[in-house]
Amino acid sequence: MWNSATRFLRIVLTVLRYRLDTFIPIKLLPWYLKYTLGIVLAIGRKGAERNRGERLRLALESLGPIFVKFGQILSTRRDLLPDDVADELARLQDRVPPFSGDLAVAIIEKDLNAKIDDIFDEFDRTPLASASIAQVHTAKLKTGEHVVAKVIRPKIEKTIRQDIKLLYMLARFVAKTSTDGRRLRPVEVVQDYEYTILDELDLAKEAANTGLLQRNFTDSDLLYVPNIYWDYSRRNVMVMERISGIPVADIPALREHNVNMKVLAERGVEIFFTQVFSHSFFHADMHPGNIFVDPSNPERPKYIAIDCAIMGSLDDADKNYLARNLLAFFKRDYRMVAELHVESGWVPKGTPVHAFESAIRSVCEPMFAKPLKEISFGQVLLGLFQTARRFNMEVQPQLVLLEKTLLNIEGLGRQLYPDLDLWVTAKPFLERWMSEQVGPRRLLDEVKKQAPEWAGQLPQIPNLVFSTLTHLSHQEARIAEQTESLERLRKEMRRSRRNQPFKLLGLLAIGGAWITTDNIALEHLAQADMLSLALFLGGIYLLVLKP
Repeated sequence: MWNSATRFLRIVLTVLRYRLDTFIPIKLLPWYLKYTLGIVLAIGRKGAERNRGERLRLALESLGPIFVKFGQILSTRRDLLPDDVADELARLQDRVPPFSGDLAVAIIEKDLNAKIDDIFDEFDRTPLASASIAQVHTAKLKTGEHVVAKVIRPKIEKTIRQDIKLLYMLARFVAKTSTDGRRLRPVEVVQDYEYTILDELDLAKEAANTGLLQRNFTDSDLLYVPNIYWDYSRRNVMVMERISGIPVADIPALREHNVNMKVLAERGVEIFFTQVFSHSFFHADMHPGNIFVDPSNPERPKYIAIDCAIMGSLDDADKNYLARNLLAFFKRDYRMVAELHVESGWVPKGTPVHAFESAIRSVCEPMFAKPLKEISFGQVLLGLFQTARRFNMEVQPQLVLLEKTLLNIEGLGRQLYPDLDLWVTAKPFLERWMSEQVGPRRLLDEVKKQAPEWAGQLPQIPNLVFSTLTHLSHQEARIAEQTESLERLRKEMRRSRRNQPFKLLGLLAIGGAWITTDNIALEHLAQADMLSLALFLGGIYLLVLKP
């Protein structure tokens, strides 16, 4: 409790120091808080000279690695933030001091339940790199392989959970007190952050993601994914193959190795669309620090990807939506774009399509004033999402990850080759993918996919046929029996309706027998007995014996 209070006080002081009150709706606060803050905020008047994006960035940096990471993730939510704030937050980088190498050794020994000298032949206690969540050490296994060991920062999860609670408090406050705050959906932003950062704390998940990405590109000359050493990977430790390559942002080194920059940029685009549309599983943290280049074949350079903690996936409906939207956009078919949004259910069914179409046209048409190669795919998606939000569209988290990744890929591609025409590169891929979703080829692919399962069922077919025929035979017998019973019931009901007058007559005859016996004079008693008997017997016959 004391730690949380101390942390909260530090956050409050940081807010005051960097005048983050500009993000808080002061006018909506009670008068006593308004005037109190007016006095206290004099502490940070000097900080107010900077622009709001810079002040927010500096505040997050001063609060430590967890808030730095939050700022990095927040910078990708351009569907929620003004451009000036998002651009400033995008400058955040992991400049985090490393923790002790001895402490890293202790974590490795605890997780792997073995001494460091029994695992590695060599282990460098000085980290190769240090980030907000983990740091990396170079090592050499007893079997001779050169590897890197990634180690989660000690006690980081406790700090993260404390900070997330405080972030939720702040988000709920902003959402309750500000219309703009509700529009930005701060609680949802914190939820996304919580999900992402807690996943990054589990290196076993990252190892599994790495393994799947590697299998997807087995024998590919586009992308290489390092091997994971599963015997030495746990929740807090991951050991993987050490790669050698040129950082993708090191343009001079790439040119020095005569790498074909046009091919390199186009291959990056191809990798992205292959992951999204063919594999439905894409690396969603492809910033330059996580991408290297193998220059051994400079005319066909291969990418190397690391750090698979954040991955995205799309289902068939999402992929279909994106492909059709992008194709419709570049054909300037804004009616189709609007109808696709309504059809997908991402905007309410009652949305007036003509008004939505007009809004999309007003945002997208100016883009075509530029040469096609200068049109940004990322900005296209961003424009579509922002326009759709005016019509109550809820942006899906997987699409936010996709947009962020596309912006990274596009920016990187044009940094490598400024004349990259992303549309020329992507259009054939999208059209090919769309053609594969319909027609005979898709049917053939489905048959091929199901063939092994069908083949496995072939030996069971005679038994299944016999069982089905037997079941049908029993069903027919039961139906016949039920039909016969129903027919008997119908006959009984018809007979009962026919006999109702006779039953009534029988009751009258018995009643008449009783009256006759009771009312006939004594001298006529013998005749009365005969008459009563006849009536009684006739009534019994009509009531009981008549069929």
